[in-house]
Amino acid sequence: MPARTRSVRKRTFGLAKARVAAINVFLIFHILSVACWCIPLANPLVAAGRNFVRPYLLWSGLFQSWDMFSPSPKSINSYVEAIILYKDGSTQNWAFPRMDRLSLTQRHFKERYRKFVENLKEDTNSALWPDAARFLARANNRAPSSVRMVFLIRYWSNIVPRNDGEYTPAAWDTHVFYGYTVEADDLK
Repeated sequence: MPARTRSVRKRTFGLAKARVAAINVFLIFHILSVACWCIPLANPLVAAGRNFVRPYLLWSGLFQSWDMFSPSPKSINSYVEAIILYKDGSTQNWAFPRMDRLSLTQRHFKERYRKFVENLKEDTNSALWPDAARFLARANNRAPSSVRMVFLIRYWSNIVPRNDGEYTPAAWDTHVFYGYTVEADDLK
């Protein structure tokens, strides 16, 4: 076998080996990241691990909050919508994707929105509200009239369990939790 062919085979074999090693390193990192994030222990080592993997899990949208199940399960149905007010006085309703209204395939691709809205509606995350309003203003800016204001509206309904294990749907409550006056620079 010519020396050049051996050299090409060695190099190809080396690249294939490096590729397999890189994939394995990624898989090990990913599995350990998810395990570290989800492990229900509160100790300094786990906390340090969570802080290390937090940027990766937040960026990828793979973070998980187990408060849906424990210690106290969520007791409300809720969602967020917006009202876009234009300078000509017209309005438009805008809804974040809601999982109960999407197909299985759409749910897979829009799961990040559910997580985002779960955090957006909380008063403790009010720092997100101006950015969300600016995004909605840019996304819904249309000629001939531009966006003047964006109102974020929280809808919720309490989940009231009955004695027979079922629940009775409660009436929906509504609250405008943020109003944003759009500046000309916000639409760029």
